[in-house]
Amino acid sequence: MIKLKQAVIVEGKYDKIKLSEILDAVIITTDGFGVFKKSEKLDLIRLFAKKHGVIILTDSDRAGFLIRNRLKSKISEGEIHNIYIPDVFGKERRKTISSRDNKIGVEGMEAGILRKAFEKFTQEKNADSWLTRERFFDDGLSGRSNSAGQRKLLQKEFGLPENLSSKALPAVLNSLFTEDEYIKALDKIK
Repeated sequence: MIKLKQAVIVEGKYDKIKLSEILDAVIITTDGFGVFKKSEKLDLIRLFAKKHGVIILTDSDRAGFLIRNRLKSKISEGEIHNIYIPDVFGKERRKTISSRDNKIGVEGMEAGILRKAFEKFTQEKNADSWLTRERFFDDGLSGRSNSAGQRKLLQKEFGLPENLSSKALPAVLNSLFTEDEYIKALDKIK
């Protein structure tokens, strides 16, 4: 079990059940967009952000990114960390139809993938960032006419969600991958 002092924020109860198998942490559900109608739950998330920090882990679909971004806009103090799951297309076993974006969410993700994401987070949380915004620019991944296309190729190479912004991508790469993995992937897409 991975022990975390931060609270982990997920969308639903099945996500919480899935993470309970690998994490020793407080796991709070947003009930989809319901958290924005329930001030008590949002207040609890804010309190955790202020005291211990929160880790947001939503699905890689559009709704997951909307929830993630709205949460970040509602939390003005404290630490917010993001963990992302890769784009895996298909549907969860318990569902009769796939999601609108046809992507598997947290509940359908393999435990090994989730465990690896959290282990990487705990190992590298306090490590220096090897991928700076300047290097990101120098590598042609921002500020150039073909940067968006290069970023999409890199995200696909790493199995990252396609909806990551150009500002979020360097932080995600820093937290999930090594510099050597980045260099190899960059060489492969160029």
